Amino acid sequence: MFGTYKRVVLSTVVCMALGASFLHADNENIVKSIMKLRADVEALYTKIDDNKDVYKAEMKSNAMQSADSEAQINRQETALKLAESELAKVQKKIDETVNKNESIKPMLFEAIDTLRTIITNGIPFKTKERLADLATLQKNLIDEVVTEEKALLLIWASYDDTIRLTKEIGLFKQEIMVDGEAKMAKIAKLGSVMMYFATPDDKVGYVTKEGDAYAYKVVTDKENIAKIVNLFDSLQKQIRTGFFNLPNALILSESK
Repeated sequence: MFGTYKRVVLSTVVCMALGASFLHADNENIVKSIMKLRADVEALYTKIDDNKDVYKAEMKSNAMQSADSEAQINRQETALKLAESELAKVQKKIDETVNKNESIKPMLFEAIDTLRTIITNGIPFKTKERLADLATLQKNLIDEVVTEEKALLLIWASYDDTIRLTKEIGLFKQEIMVDGEAKMAKIAKLGSVMMYFATPDDKVGYVTKEGDAYAYKVVTDKENIAKIVNLFDSLQKQIRTGFFNLPNALILSESK
């Protein structure tokens, strides 16, 4: 019987020891779990802080781009009003001259010179062609190939086209200079505010103004390339309204 009692006591001690061991193991697991959870929470807080910083930076960038956009739109509206004002002045002078039965050639030449300045300083959209048309018109007027009345109608139409181009959005083709090389490229023109291009060798970019001259800047990072490609695809599908995420290509220039 005594032997049996010893076995019972021994068994109890063993069970208690095992229980303590298991309890210790459970405590270690709980501690590890708590430490892991704490690390995960700290990582989440760090991620939240990082996201806040990114969000603040994006908001600041968007605010700056918005301010640039508003400034550029104001400039373009001023340029549009200038063109309309010049057109009104020309019309007034022509009316006064016609009433006096005088030649309106000097007024027509002045109108051509003013329009030439507007085209030269404006967005580089088919600039060579438009200036060539004006030069031909001026020569024909000098050589009396066209009458003053006919020249007046043609000049008026040129002013109308210039005003229309400030609002027009669409796809076109024209020759541009990219990295010192002339290339026939697709053009995505957003009024007179921004102009993007895509060349046959899959280069994309946008027009920027450097001093008094315009340049075609090639975009190389994948994110902005995808944005420009999406713009061309959308315009190709006749989608001209909606939200487009684009690299900032505002042509910031003062009207001259």
